[in-house]
Amino acid sequence: MAKTRSLFVCRECAAEFSQYFGKCPNCKTWSSLEEEIIAATKKGGGTTATQIRSSGPRRRLSSDSEPQAVASVTLEEIVDNPLSRLPSGYGEFDRVLGGGIVPGSLVLIGGDPGIGKSTLLLQTANRLSEYFRTLYVCAEESGQQVKLRAQRLGIGVQSTDETADKAVKPVPEEDADLYLMPEIDLEMILTELESLRPQVAVIDSIQALYYSTLTSAPGSVSQVRECTSLLMQLAKRLNITLFIVGHVTKEGAIAGPKVLEHLVDTVLYFEGDRFASHRLLRSVKNRFGATHEVGVFEMVDQGLKEITNPSALFLGNREEASSGTATIVACEGTRPIVVELQSLVAPTSYSSPRRSTTGIEYNRLLQILAVLEKRVGIPLSKLDAYVSSSGGLSVGEPAADLGVAIAVAASFRDRMVDPQTVLIGEVGLGGQVRPVSQMELRLKEASKLGFKKAIIPRSGSATYEKLGMEIAPVSRVVDAIAIALAGSKASPNQEIVREDIVE
Repeated sequence: MAKTRSLFVCRECAAEFSQYFGKCPNCKTWSSLEEEIIAATKKGGGTTATQIRSSGPRRRLSSDSEPQAVASVTLEEIVDNPLSRLPSGYGEFDRVLGGGIVPGSLVLIGGDPGIGKSTLLLQTANRLSEYFRTLYVCAEESGQQVKLRAQRLGIGVQSTDETADKAVKPVPEEDADLYLMPEIDLEMILTELESLRPQVAVIDSIQALYYSTLTSAPGSVSQVRECTSLLMQLAKRLNITLFIVGHVTKEGAIAGPKVLEHLVDTVLYFEGDRFASHRLLRSVKNRFGATHEVGVFEMVDQGLKEITNPSALFLGNREEASSGTATIVACEGTRPIVVELQSLVAPTSYSSPRRSTTGIEYNRLLQILAVLEKRVGIPLSKLDAYVSSSGGLSVGEPAADLGVAIAVAASFRDRMVDPQTVLIGEVGLGGQVRPVSQMELRLKEASKLGFKKAIIPRSGSATYEKLGMEIAPVSRVVDAIAIALAGSKASPNQEIVREDIVE
């Protein structure tokens, strides 16, 4: 009888150890080792975990996997095929994927619980099922539960979205439909994929699948790694597009081994505030398009609705200006988004002042406050400082530095920045305003929304005069503050009306 032994695998880096450690010796993560029971097999006089994992049948990824010269590889099947990229039915989703769904690709989608991952994929699967045979594997829900959600989303009605690709012709009724499969056994799922041969399949979620060859529990490192590997081999061999839902840890990263993100072609994160209606679909890895692209959706009663003009969502009311506000143009991938920043500077009642941010990197705010105190002379060491972005959009690029600095200075002096002015630039430690990338793209977006003036770094500013905006080039942050607050009005004091309390 074959003996079994224990193997401890790190769920963060997938390193393997023969004994337990409180901290992984490889990635230095605490309490990340999980025990796996490995059945021993006799082969070549030794027993390894790799023999168990590779005990399945060996198959080629595709029919053309034989070695061949690069010059002999032809692209006619892709170039001449109008369906080289499948339209998902959502322009925002196609933007994040790089222009559409690539056949045979693996897309991993992660996000917090309840953020809308299953809703997005069920709606997308419904759109795709009008043209392609689609399989939805619900490993965490029963068929009745998915049916209830589908009824709430109005799934079953033919799509009337005008953004869908008109070149796509509907296929016969027997080839275009949405199939539902509530199953967690990986072997049964692979068998169904072999027999049904869908063009698109959704796995919701990878942590719930179970491969009987392994003795570990579903969701463990070995199960997630092996299930994803087998699904990848089948998808590449049959040219099936796979959407895989992955759970996230409390830090926000996709749970399971890091090799999971290396196996797939695209990694997307579905983000959003639980108290806000908008959701952001962000790309962090894409073999077929640009990374750090973002798509904006809004959660409504009938599911997710795409927002084609996100600047209107993250731009405050410019008609009612207030002190401590500034407008910037952030770039998410190739998309410029106009965002309003709000700042509040007030005397502190503690021994050390408080600093709080929403949507702005905390360490970046500390650096800008230090520059304002050292280079501009604003005494912020005894003042509380609060900075947030309108709508809760996370802005992490340095192009927002100048807007943060102007908003803080305006709040300190209780002045209102002209709501028709945008600020773009990076603030250096010496108080310089440094240039940023994609400046022309940002200014075009601001001009389209009706902004009349832009304060930008001095480098290369002469080429933007044709955009119809007043360009104010600056080289120091103190000059930018002087221009932004020149002729500004003080914030009107609002009278507080208190009603008499009648006992």
